[in-house]
Amino acid sequence: MITAPNLNFPWLSHGFGLRTSVYPADLTTVQQVHSARILDACGRKGERLGEGDAIISGEAGVAIGIRTADCVPVLLADSETRVVACVHAGWRGTAANILAATIDDMRSRGCRPEDIYVAIGPSIGSCCYEVGEDVAGHFAQWPEGIIEEGIPRLDLPAINEIQARAVGVGKIWKSGECTFCQAGRFYSFRREKEQAGRMISFVNRLA
Repeated sequence: MITAPNLNFPWLSHGFGLRTSVYPADLTTVQQVHSARILDACGRKGERLGEGDAIISGEAGVAIGIRTADCVPVLLADSETRVVACVHAGWRGTAANILAATIDDMRSRGCRPEDIYVAIGPSIGSCCYEVGEDVAGHFAQWPEGIIEEGIPRLDLPAINEIQARAVGVGKIWKSGECTFCQAGRFYSFRREKEQAGRMISFVNRLA
């Protein structure tokens, strides 16, 4: 299990899963559909919520998690309100700015951007994420995340960081690990196709 140093709060448990990871029981999850929809997990311990790709909880003891196998997992925690969130950001969700939408939802719950800590976990990296011109075209407003050297490649972690900073969040950590490159550590849908398993990234407010 990978943990982010900027989420090292005594009231918080979290992790980005590996192939071999064991996860907490009673995780609250969602039916992921590559959207920008955000669901509330309060009072829903251990349930699978409806369709969506981000989960928010302000309630202690409700562990929330999302599944990935190349998409970008993002965990968020507010150091003052202790509201937490997790985001599944594939290319469609990233193009729809799901991370900024999640931060906006947290702000509606009394969070301030300067108190929100963001951790961006392992995902397919720009080294390996070749896309078509049609997909690359969705990211024209974030040109820093597009590498135009022959076939376009996307840097989804970088784009998510840019989106978070654009709405005032500055306390950001990125793992920098590529799920496609490291077959021994991570599942990768692009590498393993339908045989790929899923890693779970989770965050749990303990108190």
